[in-house]
Amino acid sequence: MKPISQMTPQEIAEASARAMWNDDSASQRLDMALDHIAPGEATLSMTVTDAMSNGHGNCHGGFIFTLADSAFAFACNSYNQVTVAQHCSVTYLIPGRIGDRLTAMAREVSRRARSGIYDIRITNQNGEHVAEFRGHSRTVKGTHLPVEN
Repeated sequence: MKPISQMTPQEIAEASARAMWNDDSASQRLDMALDHIAPGEATLSMTVTDAMSNGHGNCHGGFIFTLADSAFAFACNSYNQVTVAQHCSVTYLIPGRIGDRLTAMAREVSRRARSGIYDIRITNQNGEHVAEFRGHSRTVKGTHLPVEN
C-alpha cells in the first residue's frame, strides 16, 4: 500500500473501508454487502431472512436500523479518522418483507471539525422507500490506516 500522503480521497475511503470491514463481525454475519464507498458516502445491502422477522412476519426494525447504521459508519469513517455515532434516529415508512433485498445509501450532509451529519435512505429491491435514518457522528482519536510522521 502506498503512503497515505500519496493516496487520493477515493483510495483513502476504499482503504479505510477495507480496514473497517475486516473487523466488522456484525455486518459480515448479517451477510451485508458493501456495494459502494466514496468520501462521505457508502451503500450497503442485505437480504431479509426468516431469522430477521418480527411477530408481524415483517423485518424487525432493529435489522433495518442496523443496516442503516452500518452504512452510516462506513460513510463517516471514509476519511481515515476513527468516527463514532453520537446520535441516530430512524423513521420507518413501509415494512421490509422476508426475502426483500434492502439497500442503505448514506450521504454526508455536513462535516465540520469533529461533528458530522449523515442521511441514510433505505429502499427495497423495487426502489420503494422503506425507512429514513439520520446519524450524527463524532470523530475520536485514531486512524484506520497508518499515518506517516
